[in-house]
Amino acid sequence: MKKSIKKILLLVVLLLVVAVSLAASPYGEREIRVDGSIAAAVEQASPGDILIIPEGVYRESGITLKTNRITLRGEPGAVIDGEGNGHILIIKADSVHIEGLTVRNTGLSHVRDYSAIRLEGAAHFRVNNNRLENNMFGIYVSRSAQGEVTGNRIAGGGARESNSGNGVHIFDSQKVKVSENHISLHRDGIYLEFATSVEITQNVAIDNMRYGLHYMFSRDSVYSGNEFRRNNAGVAVMYSRDVVMNDNIFADNLGPASYGILMKEISGSEVAGNRFENNTIALYSEGSSRVRIENNSFKQNGWAVKIWANSTDNVFSGNAFIDNTFDVATNSRQHYNTFAGNYWSNYDGYDLAGDGIGDVPHRPVRLYSIIVERNPVSLILHRSLFIDVLDLAERVMPALTPETLVDEKPLMKSPLP
Repeated sequence: MKKSIKKILLLVVLLLVVAVSLAASPYGEREIRVDGSIAAAVEQASPGDILIIPEGVYRESGITLKTNRITLRGEPGAVIDGEGNGHILIIKADSVHIEGLTVRNTGLSHVRDYSAIRLEGAAHFRVNNNRLENNMFGIYVSRSAQGEVTGNRIAGGGARESNSGNGVHIFDSQKVKVSENHISLHRDGIYLEFATSVEITQNVAIDNMRYGLHYMFSRDSVYSGNEFRRNNAGVAVMYSRDVVMNDNIFADNLGPASYGILMKEISGSEVAGNRFENNTIALYSEGSSRVRIENNSFKQNGWAVKIWANSTDNVFSGNAFIDNTFDVATNSRQHYNTFAGNYWSNYDGYDLAGDGIGDVPHRPVRLYSIIVERNPVSLILHRSLFIDVLDLAERVMPALTPETLVDEKPLMKSPLP
């Protein structure tokens, strides 16, 4: 009898131990310290394993993860050096987590997109808090879904666009979150193609060789709270729809083909609450329609807005145009967009009613901007008395500027802090 009770008690204890273990680690996780080859450890890992990579330089490439629920966690000083040999980490499984690693020195190729961390057909992935250095592509997400790329520091090493890839590259993927990354010295900081429902928040893309953000053939995405600064061509959003671009900073994107945002053939979108400062062209629109441009600050840009005649049904309201060389430029006297309730620092009207709205409509397109479009060398006359007289005459008797491109309710004070 006593033996039976002891057996029962022992069984109960064992069941409690198993229950506690499962509660603490529902997937049967175990931590394994890598001793030697990372590729060998990955090959032998089981679902739920956490592979701890100690400090040191691991000279490996082509490390392929095919088992679900694997974590690679680097301790401080853990470096994977591809030594210029192709891809370094390739993820072909679900629920994989890569964190705390320095990954450097992919191969270079004109025909293959060699990447530091490449995800192929993966779901529920996390790539967090890594350092990627001197790689062709940083993080390449292909045909994957429901993952996040967060808190990484990504610096490329290519000297030219032709031998450089993108910092974060997302192709044919859905529901990916890209946040709090610092990306520099790549071809494009963040590139998306055929992507859906992507959230890009709180990133810094700076000093990239082409665009800080390049968005192609995609839809239903949000860009919020990012900083795009000193990129060679600024930011481009092209051939897409239902894009929300809010509360970003576009600054110091300077050059003959540099933009804060280039919008080409996008529709049903929103550009609101952004700061555009010191760009050659702050916002360029070609063939875009039904875009709301609201509550943005355009300050000290060359051109605040260039909007071509094939852009239609766009609404500009609540924006502040402050000390730009040209506030608005266009290429036609025909105009199919709405400007209403914006602040213009060069507005010369008055407010007798005291309601904060100017009593005289404002025409933001200067004759001089049209002259410069046709003869760029005429910029040398900027700030001359001759140009001031021309602009004044055009405002009194419009002959070349679009008569309908006018803000009927210009604000007397900036609506923005």
